Amino acid sequence: MDFSQQNLNDDAFLASLLGSEGDLRKALFAKAAEVKTQWLGKKVYYRGLVEFSNVCIKDCLYCGIRKSGVDVHRYTISDAEILDACKFAFDNRMGSVVLQSGERTDSHFIEQVNRLVFGIKKLSDNKLGITLSCGEQTDETYRQWFKTGAHRYLLRIESSTEALYNQIHPTDGSHRFQNRLNCLHLLKSAGYQVGTGVMIGMPFQTIEHLVADLRFFQSFDVDMVGMGPYIEHEGTPLAPYDHTLAPRQARFDLALKMVATLRLLMPDINIA
Repeated sequence: MDFSQQNLNDDAFLASLLGSEGDLRKALFAKAAEVKTQWLGKKVYYRGLVEFSNVCIKDCLYCGIRKSGVDVHRYTISDAEILDACKFAFDNRMGSVVLQSGERTDSHFIEQVNRLVFGIKKLSDNKLGITLSCGEQTDETYRQWFKTGAHRYLLRIESSTEALYNQIHPTDGSHRFQNRLNCLHLLKSAGYQVGTGVMIGMPFQTIEHLVADLRFFQSFDVDMVGMGPYIEHEGTPLAPYDHTLAPRQARFDLALKMVATLRLLMPDINIA
C-alpha cells in the first residue's frame, strides 16, 4: 500500500482507509504504528483524569448528562477530594492531570476551577501539568485559568461539519457551531496547547464527514485529539435513531481506523 504524501492529500484515499478491511486494514495499522514509533517512540504517558462534576447547562441531543436529562444523579466533587486525587496522580509519577466537567459559566464555577488549578500547582511544586476540559467560556476566563497554571485545554468540536453539528444540538440558539469554533481560536490565542475531537459512528454521519474532521484537525493544527466511538443513550433525543447505527464493534473499529489515519496525517500530535 502506497502511503505517500500525494495519496494522503487525497480525500478519496482517506475514505478508503476509513472503510478498509482485511489486508488494507492491517497495512494501515502497521504503518500507523511505524510512524508513531518513529516520531514518538514506544512510550505510554499516563494522565490522571478527574471527572469532578456532571452538572451542565448545555442540552446536547446525544448526551446522558444534558440539562434536560431525567434520572441523572448530579454530583460535584469537593475541592479536597479533587486535590487528593491529583496528589495521588503526582505521587504515582503521572505527568499531568485532566479536570473535566459538564459545562458551566457561572462565577462560582469559574472561581472553583481557578482555585483548583492553583491548588494543584502548589501541591506538586508546579511540576504536574494541568489540562482542563470545561467547555465553552469567555476569552477572559480562558486567560485567567491559563495565567493560574493550566496549559492544555480539550474542547471537542464533535463534528467539524456545521450542518451535522446542528443536527445533534438544539436549534434554540444555545449551541452555535461558530461559537464552538471561536472558542478553539480563543484557546490557541491564550497560549494553550489545544485539543479537540469528534464522535465516530453517530447518527447522520458519513465517511465523508469523518474525512472532513481529519482535514479540520490538520488545518487547525491541533496539539492533541481525543475521539472515540459514539455510544448511544436511551434517554436522549437521538435515541429514536439508534436503529440506524452500525454495531458497536464496527463503531469501535472505525474509531481505530480514524486514530491510525490521523497518525499518518499528523505524526507528532498527542492522541488519547
